[in-house]
Amino acid sequence: MRGVAWLCVRLVLLAGLLGAAAVPCLAAEGTTAAGPIAGTDIRSAVLPPPGLYGGALGLNSHVPEVVDGKGKPVQGLDAVDLTARMAAPFLVYVPNVQVLGGSIGLIGLAPGGQECGQLVSAIPSRCTWGMGDPYFELAWSRFFGQLRPSRDAGALPILEGLVIGAGIGVVAPFGKFEPLLRSTNAISIGNNIYDVAPSVAVTYTTRPLIAEGTEFSAKVYMNNYGINPETHYKASPLMDVDFAVSERIGRFQLGLTGVYLSQTGEDRQFGVVVPPDGRRLEYMALGGVLNYDMPEQAAAIRAKVLSTVLGRNTGISQVIAVGFAKKLY
Repeated sequence: MRGVAWLCVRLVLLAGLLGAAAVPCLAAEGTTAAGPIAGTDIRSAVLPPPGLYGGALGLNSHVPEVVDGKGKPVQGLDAVDLTARMAAPFLVYVPNVQVLGGSIGLIGLAPGGQECGQLVSAIPSRCTWGMGDPYFELAWSRFFGQLRPSRDAGALPILEGLVIGAGIGVVAPFGKFEPLLRSTNAISIGNNIYDVAPSVAVTYTTRPLIAEGTEFSAKVYMNNYGINPETHYKASPLMDVDFAVSERIGRFQLGLTGVYLSQTGEDRQFGVVVPPDGRRLEYMALGGVLNYDMPEQAAAIRAKVLSTVLGRNTGISQVIAVGFAKKLY
């Protein structure tokens, strides 16, 4: 599930994300997007060597503005201020088996935290906290290339060549769902809907050109939503593309990252297209990512920032995310 902050179009921030309605013609009932709360970026098709890995992701997001289907500020929302502070412990298990020449991995993540929000000056800001909707993924990855040692003797080897990946993810509606707060203040930790999302990914690293190799990574999820049994809201499928272009420099990897989201159709409630335009969402955010590997501890830390550059029927957001991962055995 990815990150947070909601409004009339609840944006799963993190790399951001998306919406639909609870306040007539203004608010949108939040849908979620598959993947970790900070989104994927570098090495998106790569699974680690066999073992059990654990860690945590953290996210701070802010939405100061909501835009309509034409990208203009929504009329009547005179006090938009939505924030989310989320954390998510996770586990990744990669068994020592081969499937179709590649490795498989099981991923589980459980987000939780605090959301605060206000849309109009007549309704004061309110906050809520609790556990969000957990995310599970079965992933497959195969490498076509060669391992190349880094110029830094203590750094990880570089996967020069092509890595492809595929998977299936599920966001389960087990989190805290608060329809009243969603309709008045655009906040709710949980979504109350299932999301089933197949995905494909690719990572390609060049030979040394600038430093030790330029990496191109992208992962595409296709989110398919169930009907919210309480509100009878049905969000249309959402295409979610995470991408990054980065450079390997010893233990460091840094570059540009982004996310692009687009709904493929119109949202419906009680079988009727949600006015005025089906709340079809389009969103893009760009920013930077920095990763530091610590091979001697079998660990890594990562930080990224993202800002909205394109928005329709969504929120304009700023996101800061950090993560830590370590091999447990």
